[in-house]
Amino acid sequence: MDDNTPRARGSAPTVPREAAPKVQQPKPQALPSRSGPSSILVSPRQKGNPILNSVRAVAWEYSDIPADYVVGATTCALFLSLKYHRLHPEYIYNRIRDLKGQYGLRILLTMVDIENHEDPLRELSKTSLVNNVTLMLCWSAQEAGRYLELFKTFENAAPTSIRAQQPGTYSETMYDFITVPRSINKTDAFGLVHNFGSIRTAINAGPEEIGLIAGWGDKKVQRWCNAVREPFRVKRAARRGGGQDGTQAAVSLDVSLVQGENQTPAETGADNTALRRVDEAIPLAMEPGRSAPFAPTVSDADKRPDHRSAEDANEDEEEAMREAEMARAAVSDRAQSTASNPAKRKQAEEDMSEGVMAALNKLRKQ
Repeated sequence: MDDNTPRARGSAPTVPREAAPKVQQPKPQALPSRSGPSSILVSPRQKGNPILNSVRAVAWEYSDIPADYVVGATTCALFLSLKYHRLHPEYIYNRIRDLKGQYGLRILLTMVDIENHEDPLRELSKTSLVNNVTLMLCWSAQEAGRYLELFKTFENAAPTSIRAQQPGTYSETMYDFITVPRSINKTDAFGLVHNFGSIRTAINAGPEEIGLIAGWGDKKVQRWCNAVREPFRVKRAARRGGGQDGTQAAVSLDVSLVQGENQTPAETGADNTALRRVDEAIPLAMEPGRSAPFAPTVSDADKRPDHRSAEDANEDEEEAMREAEMARAAVSDRAQSTASNPAKRKQAEEDMSEGVMAALNKLRKQ
């Protein structure tokens, strides 16, 4: 038909049709095929083992394998009795070495048939960690056979049965976080979020505010506050330094503080005056040629002056010094025994002063 031919009246213009979208067929997914045998492979070394009588749910057959049992394409098991291990401790090390890393999961199925099993199990645990071996313990042949059946049955099972359920929404994650402390359930978590509006506000809230929520008792409030406020790392108590001298000084300071709590300022001043006068008393000189049988004490009453010429001291001076020392010691003992009575303390100070002055006068006259 020529392009110049006139079109008929009332005829609509021709509209080209759009091509229909192609339907894409899903590609078939290849299912994981069982590359391993359908039965448990047993090494001829295990003939006569009583655990084979307990393997009934799954078929098993003998095969020439480096391990004792093959329960999957990448899973094997070695059997060990602790009685045999006690007699031949090198056996299991040679068996692990013979595997040469052929399997991804290597199980050491251990029969605990001795009483003192702590030390052997500790040794086997270390060996398992070093050689990438999983240690499984069993206490009977039936239990060991059941383990072999389960390993073979769940060879191609998905991990969903043992995998923890992951929260899908934010609210589920929030409730899981709040219910971590003991005895706090989802109802308590809902009440906490409903009252405070956010986790941040709930964490910063005080115990008094949280205690107003219905269902939140004292124990729940305390556990929640401890969970959100305690540090992640426990700080160890700082070791107190100082030797014996520091300890004695601290003890003496504590004793003085305790004694000073029950004394008035006037009594404290009187005590300080008495101690100062005792310190100012002239000490007893040492006799020439006599060695001290023991070291002098560290108390202020027994301290000697640093510079004392023993050649200038005569017998009269020594006698006067002894009298002064005896008077001072007697007065100090009396002052300590009557420290709680101000009147007695005053009398003790006067007696001490009179004794010291008498000794000094006698020394001057000579």
